[in-house]
Amino acid sequence: MNDKATAADNQLSDDAIIEIKGMHKWFGEFHVLQDINLTVQKRERIVICGPSGSGKSTLIRCINRLEEHQRGSIVVDGIELTNDIKNIEKVRTEVGMVFQHFNLFPHLTIVENLALGPIWVRKVPKKEAEETAMYYLEKVQIAEQAQKFPGQLSGGQQQRVAIARSLCMAPKVMLFDEPTSALDPEMIKEVLDVMIDLAREGMTMLVVTHEMGFAKSVAHRVLFMDYGQIVEQNTPDEFFDNPEHDRTKLFLSQILH
Repeated sequence: MNDKATAADNQLSDDAIIEIKGMHKWFGEFHVLQDINLTVQKRERIVICGPSGSGKSTLIRCINRLEEHQRGSIVVDGIELTNDIKNIEKVRTEVGMVFQHFNLFPHLTIVENLALGPIWVRKVPKKEAEETAMYYLEKVQIAEQAQKFPGQLSGGQQQRVAIARSLCMAPKVMLFDEPTSALDPEMIKEVLDVMIDLAREGMTMLVVTHEMGFAKSVAHRVLFMDYGQIVEQNTPDEFFDNPEHDRTKLFLSQILH
């Protein structure tokens, strides 16, 4: 696993696919994100860590407008996120998201869950959408579960289905919001392995996680957030071996045993 995701490793592009400038976000009086500036290159993999309540999940939810920022700008693949519904829809077709909980439709089979987005959003014919669904179920190694319902699968399997569902939309960016935190320990590796494969293929990824082994082996950059700000960012080696900020040092001392 510690081969830094090899291969396509992937020459980072000089092209920015996400640009966030001077971004602020409030929940009522609570200033949850403060002056966020972040540029993400195509094929770049960024792990975002920090204590609970530091704004990590809110940051990535702003990138596909699941949360609305109040100041500053967010541009995704050349499209600025504003109140323009068409722009929001365009960005959401380019940006896949995997949540802590799987959000699968319990009354649909696995293959139906995967085919739904392409059929409704991209207007792909049902047969083609189901073929694509099977391709990605093979990719995450659960094709044999295609005709089952989500409730018949383990948590790790359901999360792999959720990743495959996002991939069916052919996204340019994948956002992961603590994708393993709801899983039993023995299921975490199977999900991380799928994410490592995605990294090897050059997917642009922003991952909120406390899985520091994953960060060390896969990330180009690790960001540490606290109190709604990006406190520190660096390559994994520098971040873990030579943290600069006292808040970063304290955080790492608590999670690295």
